[in-house]
Amino acid sequence: MAGRLQDKVCIITGAGSGMGRAMAQLFHAQGAKLVLADISGQQDEVAAALDADVVTVHCDVSDEAQVQALIARAEDSFGRLDVLCNNAGFGGGMAPLHEQSSALWDKVHATNIRGVFLGMKYGIASMLKTGGGAIVNTSSASAVVGWKHHGVYSSAKAGVHQLTKVAALDYSDRNIRVNAVAPGTMWTGLVEASKTHDAPPEGFPTLAGIPMGRWGRAEDIATAALFLASDEAAYITGVILPVDGGYSIGFSGMGAERPGIVSVNADGT
Repeated sequence: MAGRLQDKVCIITGAGSGMGRAMAQLFHAQGAKLVLADISGQQDEVAAALDADVVTVHCDVSDEAQVQALIARAEDSFGRLDVLCNNAGFGGGMAPLHEQSSALWDKVHATNIRGVFLGMKYGIASMLKTGGGAIVNTSSASAVVGWKHHGVYSSAKAGVHQLTKVAALDYSDRNIRVNAVAPGTMWTGLVEASKTHDAPPEGFPTLAGIPMGRWGRAEDIATAALFLASDEAAYITGVILPVDGGYSIGFSGMGAERPGIVSVNADGT
């Protein structure tokens, strides 16, 4: 039986680890032809574990020429672009605004919002040539509610929300849907312990303020992205979909006792 993305050409940025890797694995299982992009080189390892119809590209999404080359690689390899997942990003330093540096601001925003803008700019141009497509941006629950000490990162992700909504309006009559997933506190590389444990080990602390009472998994984001990328979401555009265990509806904001993305060591401290 055909998969939910059968023969659709999909670019996934940040595909070398975490949520991007989970997207690559799930999309491939659902019949997609993949272009996996990352700056780390780990996209090659992800691709090696999959079968045919996968190519890899080293790409810094903040570099306009490299993003143009990424889109061109999809067209050259598979003839078109159907789905673009702008997933590449990283967290900024946790500190009050007056302690944040302009250098960090520039670095975080270059990847987390400029990279999304460039991906959409050139991805949309490609989709317009072949009759449409779907874009899924990776945002953050920190752009839905306030996270203390996350002003640099949160502001970039809030910008992703607005880019998503405006692009959804701009291209709603051109058969291009634009949506975003907003992950909450995830068991990915932002948590130090996740680098040595695939899942929270026994006795590892459960985050306060998460109604569902568990950490998010990369697979949780991948399945949400799959839905938004697939034809099942054909009448959905401009949506910011929180995938956060109920966090953003459970609290209107966050005090010091309810941390957002936290730094946790392997032993749970």
